Amino acid sequence: MKEYQTITEISGPLVFAEVDEPIGYDEIVEIETPNGDTKRGQVLESSDGLVSIQVFEGTEGIDRKSSVRFLGETMKMPVTEDLLGRVLDGSGNPIDGGPEIVPDDRRDIVGAAINPTAREYPEEFIQTGVSAIDGMNTLVRGQKLPIFSGSGLPHNELALQIARQATVPEEDEASEDDEGSEFAVVFGAMGITAEEANEFMEDFERTGALERSVVFMNLADDPAVERTVTPRLALTTAEYLAFDKGYHVLVILTDMTNYCEALREIGAAREEVPGRRGYPGYMYTDLAQLYERAGRIEGREGSVTQIPILTMPGDDDTHPIPDLTGYITEGQIYIDRDLNSQGITPPINVLPSLSRLMDDGIGEGLTREDHGDVSDQMYAAYAEGEDLRDLVNIVGREALSERDNKYLDFADRFETEFVDQGFDTNRDIEETLDLGWDLLGMLPKEALNRIDEELIEKYYPEDADEEAEEVAAD
Repeated sequence: MKEYQTITEISGPLVFAEVDEPIGYDEIVEIETPNGDTKRGQVLESSDGLVSIQVFEGTEGIDRKSSVRFLGETMKMPVTEDLLGRVLDGSGNPIDGGPEIVPDDRRDIVGAAINPTAREYPEEFIQTGVSAIDGMNTLVRGQKLPIFSGSGLPHNELALQIARQATVPEEDEASEDDEGSEFAVVFGAMGITAEEANEFMEDFERTGALERSVVFMNLADDPAVERTVTPRLALTTAEYLAFDKGYHVLVILTDMTNYCEALREIGAAREEVPGRRGYPGYMYTDLAQLYERAGRIEGREGSVTQIPILTMPGDDDTHPIPDLTGYITEGQIYIDRDLNSQGITPPINVLPSLSRLMDDGIGEGLTREDHGDVSDQMYAAYAEGEDLRDLVNIVGREALSERDNKYLDFADRFETEFVDQGFDTNRDIEETLDLGWDLLGMLPKEALNRIDEELIEKYYPEDADEEAEEVAAD
């Protein structure tokens, strides 16, 4: 293996070196500094006689006397089922004081694209235990459903709640007979503070969720370059657990905004022509390479479901990060600042939220036959109540009809009883739908125009019927 002492320039996280042989793109590099430290990097560009290398641990301590070795292979993640229960840093090294990882295999972190014809359509319900998601924006196995949040909002608490509670209901029934596959969580944290990292770890250990999880931690003071590798390591691990070992894997990536900032930083160091708001022009492609590593493969037991979390700068959903994410993923869950300030937890605003695959993952045999209709009816009633709130601000509540007042009350109760459940309550889908009927009981039967009549007969709360008649009589 040749060793070069030909560094010509160091710029931010990048090192430029002269070479006299062809060097492969994405090849792993070891740089030894004069004081004996070894840093790892990756080839970003390789032209005739000159390569640019991005250094994972930052370029501190590197100078022209440092020696550069090209290892002749791309970055690989050592994978094994024993990774479950382990905590790794953003480069995949154990930081939990446990034993060294003995890999079953070493996988390329770029992953291989799933052949579109081999993909199985996602249509099995994942129960998160959160009513606003399960009832109104259902998550399906193999889906990618991001959480759009803002700085200072409790998206991490929601992520932990989902990581703790998520199950695949029919697998639970099967596992009583010891059949069916296991559920696992891969948690990739990018650019989070030490305080947040401690909260995550405390929660994982306190609730026992760590046993079925693999955690990758890239902290805010770790190098930006490492941040671009962390989600790829996490997804490589998830694909191995899902498609080789048959697990149903939920991948939670937080915070994608920090990841995109790292891309921008590296792009600036390479003096690339910037795109919108200074982000690189290839950010769409780069994000798609991550998000598209979700799904199911025909003939394989497992699945990879992704919940990327991003904080929208300035709560602006037209910002390039949420904008491009929304193009690639299958819906979004909005965390709302107003609901948060009212103390509603989790503060999910169901109106702009959407799960594009919801219709295929609910209904008879998956959740319950009334799920779709109840969801549509609650959505319509809540939207109407929300519109009426604006009207109340202008004309006052007294000027509204009795019908309008019912919708206003419905919107209030929907937020305080259906959405607001706290971060420790785990509701199964039956509870969520029964609660939905309880709220819809505030409205007269004839107002439920989105629900099949047979379902109204079966599920509409009888006492609500009598109350509605009494009100009408008054």
